[in-house]
Amino acid sequence: MKTAFLFSGQGTQTPGMGKDLYETYDSARKVFDSIHTDFDVKALCFEGPKEKLDDTQYTQVAIFAHSMAAAAVLKEKGITADVTAGLSLGEYSALCYAGSFTIQEGAEILRERGKLMAHALPAGTRAMAAVLMLDKEAILQACDAVKEIGVCEIANYNCPGQIVISGKKAAVEEACEKLKAAGAKRALLLNVSGPFHSGMLTVAGEKLAQVLADVEIHTPRIPYVANVNAQFVTTAEPVKDLLTRQVSSSVRWQQRVEAMINDGVDTFIEIGPGRTLAGFMKKISKEVKTMNVEKLEDIEKVAEALK
Repeated sequence: MKTAFLFSGQGTQTPGMGKDLYETYDSARKVFDSIHTDFDVKALCFEGPKEKLDDTQYTQVAIFAHSMAAAAVLKEKGITADVTAGLSLGEYSALCYAGSFTIQEGAEILRERGKLMAHALPAGTRAMAAVLMLDKEAILQACDAVKEIGVCEIANYNCPGQIVISGKKAAVEEACEKLKAAGAKRALLLNVSGPFHSGMLTVAGEKLAQVLADVEIHTPRIPYVANVNAQFVTTAEPVKDLLTRQVSSSVRWQQRVEAMINDGVDTFIEIGPGRTLAGFMKKISKEVKTMNVEKLEDIEKVAEALK
C-alpha cells in the first residue's frame, strides 16, 4: 500500500471545524494551541462567525490549523503518508506535513498570504465559476472571447468534467453565459472572496515572494506534488518559486492525482474540512481507495479501513 495525504483548499470551511478533535486528542490540542497570530484561531474555527471564517485573510490560517490537527491525530494513530499534495492553500499544509516549515511558520505565512489576496482588489470586482461537462478548448475560447471585458482564465483543472475559471467579475459572468450556450451542463459562480489563480493576483504573488524570502524552507521528508506543474518535489530549492507562482497560476489538480497514481499510490486520504477532494477522486479514478478525515468519527473509520 502506498498512501497520499491530500490537504483541502478554501471553500468548505464551516464553524465548528476541528472542535471535536481538539476536545478528544492531545495531538490536536497541541496543534491548535501552538498557533499564535493576531486573531483567535481556535475561536474562529470552533465558533465562527461564518462571515469572518469565509474571509480569505482568516480562512487560510483556520483551514491550515484544522488540517494540521487532523494530520497530527492520524500520526498518533500510526497512520502516515508516503507522498502528499494540497489544493491551492492546501499546498502549505502538505509542505508543513512534509517538514518544510513549522506549524507556526505556516500560520504566519498564510496570515500574510491571506491579507495580500484579500486586499489585492476591491470587493465585488472579482469572481470564480465552476464549469461542468465542457472540454478545455471550449472554455479557453470563451475566456478569450471576453478578454476585452477583463481577465478571465482557467484557475483549476479539478477532475474530468470540472474546470474552474477566475478573473474580473463582469468577464467571468459573460463567459458563463457563453459556456452555457456552448453546451456546459452548468456554469455557476462560486462563493469565494477573490479571483484566485488568475493573473489578477500576479502582484500579490510578487509580494508573497517577499514574505517567503524570510522563511527557511527545509527539504521535505516525503515528496509533495506541486500545484503549478504537477511535478514531484523532493528538495527545498524550488519551493519558494512554486508557492509564489501558485497564487496566479492554474491549479493542476487532476494532473497531480494522475501523477501520484502512476507512481503507485493506491490510497488517498483527504484531510481538512469537507469532502471536495474525495469527490474529485471518484471522477479521476475508481481504482484507488479514497477516504477523508474531517471529524472525530472519520478518524476511527480510516483507522479501521487501513487495518
